[in-house]
Amino acid sequence: MKKIFVLLFTSLLMLASNAMAKDVSTYLVGNYIDVDSAKSKLTSAGYEVVASYESVKNGTTIVFTNSALKTQASKSGRAHAAVLRLFIDAQEKKISLTNPLYFGRAFMQDEYNEAVFSAELDSLNTAFSGLKESADKLDADELSGYHFMMGMPYYADADELGKGSTLELLEKAKSYKDGKFVVFTLKLSDDSYLVGYDLDKRTKKFVEKIGRANAAVLPYCIAIENRKATAMEAKYYLAVSYPLLTMTEFTTIATVPGAITKHLEKPFK
Repeated sequence: MKKIFVLLFTSLLMLASNAMAKDVSTYLVGNYIDVDSAKSKLTSAGYEVVASYESVKNGTTIVFTNSALKTQASKSGRAHAAVLRLFIDAQEKKISLTNPLYFGRAFMQDEYNEAVFSAELDSLNTAFSGLKESADKLDADELSGYHFMMGMPYYADADELGKGSTLELLEKAKSYKDGKFVVFTLKLSDDSYLVGYDLDKRTKKFVEKIGRANAAVLPYCIAIENRKATAMEAKYYLAVSYPLLTMTEFTTIATVPGAITKHLEKPFK
């Protein structure tokens, strides 16, 4: 009887361990380094620094990529997987990287390649020693079909901002307000681009309201491909970037998703 109890207890522990092992952290948190040092580490690790952007006061987001990420993102509907982000918080004296295993699953959907994104994780862990998992996390099996709650959008429910040829849409994004909102333009293929786009000052204050630790959520991105300019539905993108966000907290920024969509539509009208 005692042996049966031990076996049963051991089995339950293994099941619990397996269940916990499925959780994937949204971010990788590390000790503070300055922007120039971070860029140097990324470059040494084989990454291309696409942009350095003040996402919040006393905080800088570095957007970076490499050929493997761009190859994955050149697939139809997968442009957002092209970049990873590093947030350097000079106020709180820490850094936070987007976890490639988390956002790879979310943005690549059923085309997610574990080997590709695991290699990216290995590169980041080598470049930035001592990284730890963030409290923000979701079950790996839930990520490709993630939505905040019933009635809320999925990854596939993208906002259509405009139609036209790739070059026409790209030019509209770059010329609106003399390009003041364009943070970066990244070519993925002859017919697809990812554009990092700034939000107006009032709208992007939501980051300070619901958590500056996740400020790598900015800049917002616009995908240009298949004769369309699209953006992730804000209710999806904010929720997947802030998985610990409660419904009560979400209601405090209830007007933000609509404001984001209206802002992103303006260049394409």
